[in-house]
Amino acid sequence: MGFEEVLERIMKVDILKEGRKEENFIGSPFYLDYDKVKVLVSDYWKWKVKGIPKGSFLLAFYEGEPGEIEEALLLRVISPTKLPTDDDIIKSMIEYYKDSIDITGRAGSGKKSELDPFTRFEFSFSGLECRILGGFYRNRKGKIEFGADVENFYAPNNYKVYKVREKVLEYIVNQGIFGGEEKGQFKIGVVRYSSSKRFQQDEEEAKVWISAKDFLGKRTALFGMTRTGKSNTVKMIIKAIMEISNKAVYGKLSKPIENKEELLDPFTKDGKPKFRVGQIIFDINGEYANPNLQDEGTAIYDLYKKDVLRYSVVEKPGFKVMKVNFYKEIENGFNLIKKHFTETKESADYMNSFLSVNFEKPEDYEDDFSVQIRYDRKVAAYLCCLYKANFPPPNKNFKVNFKGNKQLNKLVRPDNPIDPSQGITLEEACVWFENCWENYEKWDFFKKYKSKRGRDYFDDEIQSILKILTRKTRPGASNLVSGYLKLTPLKRLHTSKSDIPFEKEILENLRKGKIVIIDLSQGEEEIQKLYSEKICETIFRDSMNRFTNLIPNNFIQFYFEEAHNLFPKKEDKDLSQIYNRIAKEGAKLNLGMVYATQEVSSISSNILKNTQNWFIAHLNNEDEIREIKKFYDFIDFADSLIRFSADTDKGFVRMKTYTNPFVVPVQIDKFSIK
Repeated sequence: MGFEEVLERIMKVDILKEGRKEENFIGSPFYLDYDKVKVLVSDYWKWKVKGIPKGSFLLAFYEGEPGEIEEALLLRVISPTKLPTDDDIIKSMIEYYKDSIDITGRAGSGKKSELDPFTRFEFSFSGLECRILGGFYRNRKGKIEFGADVENFYAPNNYKVYKVREKVLEYIVNQGIFGGEEKGQFKIGVVRYSSSKRFQQDEEEAKVWISAKDFLGKRTALFGMTRTGKSNTVKMIIKAIMEISNKAVYGKLSKPIENKEELLDPFTKDGKPKFRVGQIIFDINGEYANPNLQDEGTAIYDLYKKDVLRYSVVEKPGFKVMKVNFYKEIENGFNLIKKHFTETKESADYMNSFLSVNFEKPEDYEDDFSVQIRYDRKVAAYLCCLYKANFPPPNKNFKVNFKGNKQLNKLVRPDNPIDPSQGITLEEACVWFENCWENYEKWDFFKKYKSKRGRDYFDDEIQSILKILTRKTRPGASNLVSGYLKLTPLKRLHTSKSDIPFEKEILENLRKGKIVIIDLSQGEEEIQKLYSEKICETIFRDSMNRFTNLIPNNFIQFYFEEAHNLFPKKEDKDLSQIYNRIAKEGAKLNLGMVYATQEVSSISSNILKNTQNWFIAHLNNEDEIREIKKFYDFIDFADSLIRFSADTDKGFVRMKTYTNPFVVPVQIDKFSIK
């Protein structure tokens, strides 16, 4: 059954009439306030409606004159509650149990005790405590609306409570996506209240639908232990967003526009996105890029081959390799070096000076000859460090070009002067810089230069680079430091073949509405973090630049598997980190984020506080449950989240989406290519 059929079916439901069918009656309230209701129920009423599971939905109707007050309070069952008569009932039960025990010591001599009808009737009653989730009412135009609180309540004796079932249940859990003209809805699963399904298996399933619009530009969390269905849910979301992306109105992003209304709403009036949606998956386990046994031998790549590009940190067939040409992408390569040493917490002073060097080309580079000379010399010295650290050059004839000095060139190599302004090999450049630094405090040339110009021939930044190149922290020093040897491990990030930076190529494809899968399954943890941050920063900067220059941003969705390996830790207060910025500022840039992890307590609170969609599966300890309790009404499910049956409960989640005002317990459908 498609959404149009489901919508037509449930939109015909008059919940204020169909929700109060007598066969669904389960009891009457004996206490009521703005937040909770206590209901008197009996064993017979429970049996008649096929059980009342914890977490199930109930409706409390005002039972006045017909048409007097048309409203119903939506309740969720929380726990049993004590009745005022319970103490007397317990005393009677104990007496009954005692009376049934044979204390003669002779088999078969005990008499059988039977309850009289009145006592049996009294024993069958119990109490239920329920949370009020809001109320349904009929407005002046006759339309039924829902409010997420209680505007008023009357004495509890004026209400009767009914179990929500079948079409009424489907109406309630899908009310968030009733926009008649809205597009992009997809079935995510069916309502499921408990792990045990003895009664539920005989009930008509209530299908749960959600809108792809709830995820576009929003933050979505999937929490649960391994093998509880997080990845399956992510694939369902990816599939749904790809379907709505294919309905985009415009094929390409427009140039700067004068009509600002175009920027205000990224959707058309009928709910379609104006531009195709780009999706990028950081695939730590390789399950999105490669076939696997979890989803019928398929993968996202198999489903959308024409629209998927795969990248890997290692070279393998069918994948583009993610490496940086350090010789051509100066800033990108050096940023990776800085990130590496930040992660390793490098403490050597000479290394810290080196890492503070700025390789951004100065704005007055073309106009100021002096600035040009110093920048070119700085870059050449840095490339020499890479060469000494065994980073393969782009080709055998690769040369560097910078301005030297005729007198200095002869001092460096008297028998055959090296003139760097004519273009020299990296080997020759190393000789030039090394000899200059070795004799920096000896040669009169440098002394006279400083005396005449009032500054050193080599500025502080170049001196920091030369300490790395020569492994000497002072000119002519006899003791060697690690220097360029510290860079050697990073050559695994370098390629001599790349012409276009991979992050720019990825961005271009996301702007076209493609799915990009970053296979990090064969990368070290450090490489996973380096490349993930690099790609995210590139996309974020480009989106911010487009935003400030009145150029529309299409939606781009980020997916992070095993997010605890990439995201900042909870105790990290640096809000400038890229994942925090996407979480906090991404909405205005049409950047969405979907992240999955089993470690809720390790995720930055800044990211959690900005999350609108939640899918919570099984969590196995109190620390994680305690964190979940802080958000929405997940406290109602705290006890059940910690229980789990590996054979039957995969994909059983508690779901809160942007447009739905309360949490719904759902069995997520299994991902399929069909």
